[in-house]
Amino acid sequence: MILEELRSRLSAVDRELIALMAERQRIVAEIGAHKIKEHVPTRDYDRERAVLEAARAYAADLGFEADVAERIMRELIRASLKQQERSRVAAGNSGAGKRALVIGGAGKMGGWFASFLASQGYDVQIADPSESPFGFARVADWHASDLSHELIVVATPIKASNEVLLGLAARKPRGVVLDLGSLKTPLRTGLAALVDAGCRVTSLHPMFGPDTQLLSDRHIVFVDLGVKEATQYARALFESTMASLYEMSIDEHDRLMAYVLGLSHAINLAFFTALEESGELVPRLMSMSSTTFDAQLDVARRVALDNPHLYFEIQSLNEFGGESLRALRHATDRIIDLVERKDEHGFLELMLSGRDYVALRSSRQKTAG
Repeated sequence: MILEELRSRLSAVDRELIALMAERQRIVAEIGAHKIKEHVPTRDYDRERAVLEAARAYAADLGFEADVAERIMRELIRASLKQQERSRVAAGNSGAGKRALVIGGAGKMGGWFASFLASQGYDVQIADPSESPFGFARVADWHASDLSHELIVVATPIKASNEVLLGLAARKPRGVVLDLGSLKTPLRTGLAALVDAGCRVTSLHPMFGPDTQLLSDRHIVFVDLGVKEATQYARALFESTMASLYEMSIDEHDRLMAYVLGLSHAINLAFFTALEESGELVPRLMSMSSTTFDAQLDVARRVALDNPHLYFEIQSLNEFGGESLRALRHATDRIIDLVERKDEHGFLELMLSGRDYVALRSSRQKTAG
């Protein structure tokens, strides 16, 4: 009886917590509307820091764990930012009266971009042989479209994208054309053909997945092909968001992606392949695992569940991909050699050098924030 009473009191507190969080979001909506009206930026890092510090101090006064209070407040801040960003994008209404065609719009990233454009007021149509789970008007084949749209987005697999770009160049659409490819070197001929045809073309790479709901702290890379008007049009699509925007050349983009994507993917591929071939079952390993193992396994699991065709394209189609894979092999061979020779001094040097590298990156991130 006492246990049931305690659980009943706990449930009442839970409901009160949820009601307070809902009230917080209503206040956030009012703050967001005010920021839009007064042209105030969505994110205020000083304010966030003050909120988190106050939460930790108040929790400590109440005898509650400060770390838990901070984690909860971070999630609430994230929810607030997401709501304000959506409101700002919708308020901009930059796509009102314009039409957009997303070729490959039934795919995950194509669907994300179609929804993003729709939130800006675009009348979105997708071209995809598959049915769209997003409810947009659809044509099965983009060749059947009149291509009269103000914006045409190519969101097909990397191998297919170059052929689509070449096909678009032959028809010379008047609207802005952009692709979302994770690599750019395999698209050279298609992008060049559009430029030669006098089309308004640019290229971008959203450095996030289709499950992303908040663009704060996310990066978008633009590859300007010499058609500044098109790049400016594409950049303007994200002006109302909190994404960080960068511009670089095709070669610079793919050289960096060899490490940002190729190397990180390869490490996780090697990790879960080594585990699988060890003969040890994951549940047994997890029963005695460490914090590091659990964190690495979580990342590896997400990689293993992702699109294998895309991962193969990223590894095999990048002109600069071999560089990072050779670096990985060299690093692995070096570690094996140090361990087999029981070279503690060399091992320590390796770790300390890596520590300095990671610390330098972390300090630059904090400065940028």
